Amino acid sequence: MVTKNKIISSPAHYTYGDYQAIDVIEDWKLNYHLGNALKYICRAGRKDPSKKAEDLGKAIWYLEREIQTGCLSSE
Repeated sequence: MVTKNKIISSPAHYTYGDYQAIDVIEDWKLNYHLGNALKYICRAGRKDPSKKAEDLGKAIWYLEREIQTGCLSSE
């Protein structure tokens, strides 16, 4: 049985493979836009296979927003 806490802290669409999206986002210290782009890329086709293109479109939107707002750093 899957507990409510497990669904909140480790949803299946973010835990594919050895790493959770949140762990990579935090370890790499990604900002809001890049973190969300990564999140949508990681879950594309896993949360809802019929919405893979939508998830990828959201990732692109966040990447474009990152570029438009000048948040890119030289790091």
